[in-house]
Amino acid sequence: MAQNKINVIIAGPRGKMGREAVHMVKNTEHFHLSAVVDSKNGGKMLSDIDDMPMINVPIYEDMELCFQENKCDVLVDLTTPEVGRKHMEIAFNYGVRPVVGTTGFTDADLEELSKTAEEKKIGAIIAPNFAIGAILMMKFSQMAAKYMPEVEIIEQHHDQKLDAPSGTAVKTAQLIAEVRKANQQGHPQEEETIKGARGGDFEGMRIHSVRLPGLVAHQEVLFGGEGQTLKIRHDSINRTSFMPGVKLAVETVMKLDLLVYGLENIIE
Repeated sequence: MAQNKINVIIAGPRGKMGREAVHMVKNTEHFHLSAVVDSKNGGKMLSDIDDMPMINVPIYEDMELCFQENKCDVLVDLTTPEVGRKHMEIAFNYGVRPVVGTTGFTDADLEELSKTAEEKKIGAIIAPNFAIGAILMMKFSQMAAKYMPEVEIIEQHHDQKLDAPSGTAVKTAQLIAEVRKANQQGHPQEEETIKGARGGDFEGMRIHSVRLPGLVAHQEVLFGGEGQTLKIRHDSINRTSFMPGVKLAVETVMKLDLLVYGLENIIE
């Protein structure tokens, strides 16, 4: 039996992730790209943008107008935390299920958005990282932390990333903290001769952020024990690595009636 089409609207189609998402949706048989929402180019067609000549869908600058004029089941938002939050609130009001790949949401944001999703019984997914390999890295790190609780995280991203540490690094630390007692690592009398040299402190775990051109998204979780070390590393070589996770999220959010934070919660 043919699978019902999932109608998708993408916010942020000109970004590097957004461009990949547009092509993924267009190339997935049971997805239909209804429209896109952009900060400019309203009234044009996506085919008017140079590198998307074959994709003939309308561009909107107004999210509400987009929902009013197009059939939509899922909003894929790849913008910024501020814009993404506003888009989520609008989507909930129109009965549209948001899938958001923007990091930087506060705990208060997540609490309020979760409450709205639960009240309206509308599924939503916010994913700090859509790469399946990155999710496995987080899960493996949580497993390892039960036995090797001395751990530091080094995350590396392109120099245009706005938040530090990355959402993936924070989520990794949170997962580890679920199985590890807070523990101040290093010598009790250690002193930073350059402020920040030891990185950010999350319950005694140190998180280090690197920002350089040429990088995409990379993270290494280092564990130290008596006479041994363990390194768990994931590298996204390009942004196509995130598309299987976006596809999974779009398919899964249709079955949810609450907000899920983190792709690891939908991967068995």
